[in-house]
Amino acid sequence: MRRIYLDHAATTPVHPQVAEAMAPYFSKDFGNPSTLYSYGREAKGALEEARAKVARLIGAKQPEEIVFTSGGTEADNFALCGIAWANQKKGNHIITTSIEHHAVINVCKFLEKRGFKVTYLPVDKNGLVDSLEVTKAITDETILVSVMHANNEIGTVEPIEEIAEIVKEKRIYFHTDAVQAVGHLSINVDKMKADLLAMSAHKLYGPKGVGALYIRRGTKIVPFLYGGEQENKRRASTENIAGIVGFGEACSLAQKDMAEEEKSLTYLRDKLIEGILNSIKNSRLNGHPKKRLPGNVNVSVEGVEGESMLLNLDLAGVCASSGSACTSSILEPSHVLTAIGISPEVAHSSLRFTLGKENNEEDVNYVLKVLPEIVEKLRSMSPIYQKEK
Repeated sequence: MRRIYLDHAATTPVHPQVAEAMAPYFSKDFGNPSTLYSYGREAKGALEEARAKVARLIGAKQPEEIVFTSGGTEADNFALCGIAWANQKKGNHIITTSIEHHAVINVCKFLEKRGFKVTYLPVDKNGLVDSLEVTKAITDETILVSVMHANNEIGTVEPIEEIAEIVKEKRIYFHTDAVQAVGHLSINVDKMKADLLAMSAHKLYGPKGVGALYIRRGTKIVPFLYGGEQENKRRASTENIAGIVGFGEACSLAQKDMAEEEKSLTYLRDKLIEGILNSIKNSRLNGHPKKRLPGNVNVSVEGVEGESMLLNLDLAGVCASSGSACTSSILEPSHVLTAIGISPEVAHSSLRFTLGKENNEEDVNYVLKVLPEIVEKLRSMSPIYQKEK
């Protein structure tokens, strides 16, 4: 049976060149970079080369501003907790948004239990943060503003530069969760005035279990993990050399292919959106129609459970999701969809398709063939939908 993978926001397949670059560091070049002999020096060289590649992708001028982590979640945790604990004498107020990934929202809830105050900014019907709301929320106690670059569920790209301009005028630290954006959108940390930026390798055709936090030089932050003196004393634990090498290679490939990939995915995205909205009655697009990630399509189809559509799509060979992979087992409606004003019932009828570099127009045409048939079948079995009709 034909299989089509349309869940690249959850994870991406490792690029063959990435896997090839990683292979020697599992066996032949296995050294610990903290050791002084040849094996260790070779591993250290590979580590620093990868650090430079990651730095180049996001426009960081100094590679040492890149601190490798176990993934995007750890990077976000490190940013929020590290800034909070290091700057609590200055203030105890953090500003974030109502649509952040749980790697940010749940850390904020953790910090609230420990005496910090958190403001969760609202968003409009398309998921955009109003920069004026940021201005109004800032107080003399504010030490950090954290706004994601692009939303992992609805794909909306936030006005990061505009928000950062406001934050930096107040001399407050600015963090952005750019896990979904890095490798897919052009990023320059100086242009966006970011002090901290979280990223993850497996969202851009690298391996799972490795990410990084960009920390601008001079940022007052304390370590999140304690032990050895790895990563310039900022992140204890022996580095995952194979994973880090893979991350570096994935960043190099992304830098080379990004423009072409963005053009291709935007075309496929818009074709899929238009096709779904035109062929399925009572369907709607979630997120901004234009200011969205190139490969993101999030739709709600009234009268049908998202889970039922997913199971039927899987039987037809199509892999998609109903939202964040990190919350796929939670029965509550998506906090992102409810934040943009969608009712819990409609939120439960949502699908997320996220395209990747191996997808093509034939894949989109196939989805546009099978999805309307699935929806029609499921609606015909729903007494509630038939009654409302």
